[in-house]
Order: sequence, then C-alpha cells, then structure tokens
Amino acid sequence: MRAAFFFALVAFPAVAQESKERDACFDAAMTQSAMNICASEEFRRADAALNAIYAKVLTAAASEPGAVAKIKTSERTWIRYRAEYMEAMFPAKDKQLNYGSVFPMNHSLVMASLTWRQVDALKTLLNEYTVGLNRSPETEQH
Repeated sequence: MRAAFFFALVAFPAVAQESKERDACFDAAMTQSAMNICASEEFRRADAALNAIYAKVLTAAASEPGAVAKIKTSERTWIRYRAEYMEAMFPAKDKQLNYGSVFPMNHSLVMASLTWRQVDALKTLLNEYTVGLNRSPETEQH
C-alpha cells in the first residue's frame, strides 16, 4: 500500500508539484542512488523557493502592525507540522531497515511536495500583503 502511494507521488504530477529539473534528473537516473540524489535536489529547490518567498512575505508585511510576528509564528508551526507529518508517514525507528533503499528518495519527495504546497500558500499570503491590503473597501468586489 505504501509503495503504491509513493509510485503515485512520483508518477502523477497532479499529486505533487514538481520541477522540470526533477523530471530531467529522474529521466537520466539509472540507479537508486541517482534517484535518491534527484529527490534530494528537488527538496533543496523547494526549500530554497520557500525561503525566498518567506523573505518576500516578511518584507511585504512589515508595515502591517503585528503581521510579521504572526507570520513567523505560523511558519514555525508549519515547520513543526511538516516534521510531525513525516514521522507519521514513516513511523518506524529504523527507517532504512523498514522502508528499504527507496526511503531517502521517498522521504525527500514527500518533503518536497509538502514544501511546494507551503510555497503556494505563502504566495497567496504575499498577494494579500501586496495587492489585497492596498485595495480600498470601495474598490473591492465581492
């Protein structure tokens, strides 16, 4: 069952956001080790995108009283959520023994998927601070 989930995660773009770089890397990967590296690189790309958009959100929200503190709290909470989610996804103590040689790849792909989703959430928040807060009540449409 778990193997089917990971196959779906890797095979179907609708399930997980992915990058062109990830696709090219996996297309060229001929070993499990190479696929582990591809997945790890995808997580690094997602994490870099997360850090970049987070910085933009903080900058955009700086003029809104109390917003930066709330954004920082929500991001720390999300990071804890992601860590707990990963523990729930892979609960065994000896992960390599229980999940095999595909564990590093699967772990990185799930981390990347969760992180890309958070990037999208922060983009929405950024839009609220750059567009949404600049609208006057008279110009808002419902």
